[in-house]
Amino acid sequence: MAPVVTSVSPTQGNPAGGTPVTINGSGFTGASAVRFGPNLATNVVIVSDTQITARTPPGSGTVRITVTGPMGTSTQNVFFSYTTVAAPVLTALSPSSGPTTGGNTVTITGTNLTGATQVLFGPTPATILTNTPTQITATAPPGTGTTNLTVTTPGGTSNPLSYTYVTTPAPTITALSPSSGPTTGGNTVTITGTNLTSATQVLFGPTPATILTNTPPKSPPPHPRAPAP
Repeated sequence: MAPVVTSVSPTQGNPAGGTPVTINGSGFTGASAVRFGPNLATNVVIVSDTQITARTPPGSGTVRITVTGPMGTSTQNVFFSYTTVAAPVLTALSPSSGPTTGGNTVTITGTNLTGATQVLFGPTPATILTNTPTQITATAPPGTGTTNLTVTTPGGTSNPLSYTYVTTPAPTITALSPSSGPTTGGNTVTITGTNLTSATQVLFGPTPATILTNTPPKSPPPHPRAPAP
């Protein structure tokens, strides 16, 4: 059976070509060519029997997408429109740094961000959470050092902005006051140490305490309330 093309995303891109697209359908295993009108797509990757990623060739107007496989060429009317789309421009990141483990949400501000197909932290793609013409939120991937963040839309790839991965040191405890208390718990304990900012948990053995305050260095340290046994 010949390949079947059901959709393409995005559905429009720059006449100069180079727009990253995802083609959905079936029967893609063994596909030998992807065409936009008469022109061959580039960077074609057969992701699975139902999905292909590629970059558009140069073109004009509205063209039909076809996929050719061992059993023939698709015949469905799935179209891609070549239109002049302004390239995205980035103006700010918030925050501009985060943990090496990634997972934090980064807000990207700029213009012409509609239809973003990719957000890269260096060579690593991020997960896009929301996308408007002037703002994107994305989940940062793991990484190290300072890297360039870019956004790709049907209009092209943006200017880079710097994002820095930082290593957060582990907390160190130097003193407790008081260092003992009633078996019923409920007393306030002051913990002194370093790197205590943004503490997420204080344990007395296996039992979590209630954190009352959590302040940066050179300020009063966290005051947890000792748990009942």
